[in-house]
Amino acid sequence: MQFQFLGTSAGMPTLQRNVTALAVSIENQHNWYLVDCGEGTQQRMLQAGLNVLRLKTIFITHIHGDHCYGLPGLLASANMNNRQEPLTVCAPAGIEEYIRAVFQHTDVHDLRYPLHFLRSDTPDFSYMDNVIHAEAIALSHRVPSFAYRIEERLTYYPLDKNRLLDAGIPPGPAWGELQKGNSINLDDGREIHPQSVCSGSAKKRAIIVGGDNDQPSLLQAAMQRSDVLIHEATFTESVLEKIGPKYMHSTAAAVAKAAQEAGIAHLLLTHISQRYSANSNKPDNSLKALRNEAEREYEGNLLLAEDMACYQLHSDGTLTEVNKQSASGKNSKAK
Repeated sequence: MQFQFLGTSAGMPTLQRNVTALAVSIENQHNWYLVDCGEGTQQRMLQAGLNVLRLKTIFITHIHGDHCYGLPGLLASANMNNRQEPLTVCAPAGIEEYIRAVFQHTDVHDLRYPLHFLRSDTPDFSYMDNVIHAEAIALSHRVPSFAYRIEERLTYYPLDKNRLLDAGIPPGPAWGELQKGNSINLDDGREIHPQSVCSGSAKKRAIIVGGDNDQPSLLQAAMQRSDVLIHEATFTESVLEKIGPKYMHSTAAAVAKAAQEAGIAHLLLTHISQRYSANSNKPDNSLKALRNEAEREYEGNLLLAEDMACYQLHSDGTLTEVNKQSASGKNSKAK
């Protein structure tokens, strides 16, 4: 499972960060998925090499503009690119009405592709295709806001490379079949079962992508069934004390504490206020302040999201950064 940040800023863009959007994909699958679509997402998609014709489904967490203002343009561009395949938008109330109104007043009509809206704020919401299953978890914000837990439907076995090599199975397609749980037949007549070369039980990878939310503990149960939490950390505790709770956003400390209590392995903080930057001469407004605050509460793998950063969640639960094209056009380095 792979995900790439197309925007990591809160509220409005900066020179380094666009507003919220995240691309999600599964290995060896033709299509990909988008969670939120702030203004400027199309530019980031072009920089990332993401084809709008292969976009399967869009998930919107809530109606605020930094999470959805890019959606009408993206849908219109798909039409101009002669998209034929259906496209589904999973979103709470207001998003469909917003899109229909924009299309009506900007002369977008006669879509070449079927556009379906699926309400994610209903108790029975569940999205499923042949690749992923997504569920929505209600959060706490000024408007109805949701997190999406996205789980792969294919089951992967964590393979033991030493066992594979000892059995005389070199890297190649056979490894992929065993990882999917399929037995293989070797040229010498042996039948190899996945259980004989795996390092653990089969597991489905799952990530949580949160919308705006001032109560991270609402995701406690979902985190216990997931590998990665991607959640807003708009402020530090010191800033929240100054501005008060009226904006209903999380602090780095609050998210980290909830993640620690749930025991989730990987935490990625995003939706970062414009006041924080890597080169700030004010200690309280540095990205390091956010990181330090979170590190005091969380002992797992902590990362601060950056635009265009791409991560691979492996079948064994480890997370690595992928070498992808950066927003500046230069290759980013894997960590």
